[in-house]
Amino acid sequence: MNKIVECRMLTKVFDNQAKALDQVNLDIEENRIYGLLGRNGAGKTTLLKLITGQLFPTTGNVSLFGKRPHENEALLGNICFVKENAFYLKSFRDLKVKDVLKMAEAVYPSWDCSFAEQLAVCFRLDVNKKTKSLSKGMLSAAAIIIGLACRAPLTIFDEAYLGLDAVLRQQFYNTLLQDYTENPRTIIFSTHLIEECKGLMDRVVILEEGEILLHEDMDKINEKSFYVAGRRELVEQHLKGKCILHTEEMGRLVRMAIFDSLSDIEQNAMRLDGIEIQPMPLQKLFITLTAGNGGGENEQNAAAV
Repeated sequence: MNKIVECRMLTKVFDNQAKALDQVNLDIEENRIYGLLGRNGAGKTTLLKLITGQLFPTTGNVSLFGKRPHENEALLGNICFVKENAFYLKSFRDLKVKDVLKMAEAVYPSWDCSFAEQLAVCFRLDVNKKTKSLSKGMLSAAAIIIGLACRAPLTIFDEAYLGLDAVLRQQFYNTLLQDYTENPRTIIFSTHLIEECKGLMDRVVILEEGEILLHEDMDKINEKSFYVAGRRELVEQHLKGKCILHTEEMGRLVRMAIFDSLSDIEQNAMRLDGIEIQPMPLQKLFITLTAGNGGGENEQNAAAV
């Protein structure tokens, strides 16, 4: 696949303090949905602002569609960055929603007017209201409509849907997947709602303290994330050489979180020894990787697997 974003040794330091990003190397491919995960302060929004040219890197380089993103008006119609606080909508507080949508139509060559109208009905957004009179939820809905209807080649949702209730969030997820299938583009989700959004992602990037801990296809993550529990000596024997992220001890029993491949033969052999194997949800993998829970001398960084 073609790369639409290339980050090389990307570092950002604010006011000579700790590094918000530290030598990040990352490629984003076209027509895929990425989940960008990280704890508060991990560097997610900084990375997205560097990619879209809203910040300058301290060191390193970023390329967007093969060009430098900074002060590049030619790229504006190719990028849509939908943020949680929808500040760009608040700046048009005296305009009606329908007028803001018309402005968006002028920016994005791929804008679908009829789709935007359908979305306004779906999200119960009154387009005749002025932006300043919208509730937090309706501001989120307006921002999401722009993010969907623009069909920009790179669309970023940075916690943009948190103002919606659970029903409207699910409607958003369903609509996005359906439209993405019909109109592929690259979408990046930065989210804390990991379990809720995991069905959208086909590739996951996990940041921690400005560094990438994991960058992997969702299918591969599902194939390599397990909890393995049983008698210590048997579990250790079967998992020798595997990437063990965390170990919980319960007397002679242990429960290990691993990020590694387990063949059918390996799994069958473990079950014959009374060892229980369960899949590890993405959110649990995220917590295990970012919580600083050491797993002993066999622990390895999952990014190295």
